[in-house]
Amino acid sequence: MKTIVLAGGCFWGVEMYFKNIDGVKDTTVGYANGNVENPTYELVCKNTTGFAEACEIKYDENVVSLKKILEAYWVVVDPTIKDRQGHDIGKQYRTGIYYSDESDISVIEASKAEEQKKYEQPIVTEVLPLKNFYSAEEYHQDYLDKNPNGYCHIPRELLKK
Repeated sequence: MKTIVLAGGCFWGVEMYFKNIDGVKDTTVGYANGNVENPTYELVCKNTTGFAEACEIKYDENVVSLKKILEAYWVVVDPTIKDRQGHDIGKQYRTGIYYSDESDISVIEASKAEEQKKYEQPIVTEVLPLKNFYSAEEYHQDYLDKNPNGYCHIPRELLKK
């Protein structure tokens, strides 16, 4: 099993989208790369913690490659917008790719370079080592399963398997 943490605006839709991809074995929404311990949703929303709403994705690389995971990621984010996706605005809604395995850097950078060819504006998605990740509160986990009409910036047709 491999792990990658992706930030792409509100974490509810990112989680729903990725858990429907063959080879993804587990998803957890939470807060990545901030500067306090054990953040809460309320604290992260104050924009003082440095955290991004993110989704930890555990996947079987024998079924789906990191390259394919990243190709799917670029479909549901606008990587040229800083600190915003859809109606969600703030530093916690930035786009980011956070890795734990140094060998993933070349795949990530190649994917980002390929995606850049589609845009005139520069991609602002941060690519950084995963400094920390804290699971979000339980009510955020599988939120769109629990609340099928809940808000999501990702088009609903992309959230189905």
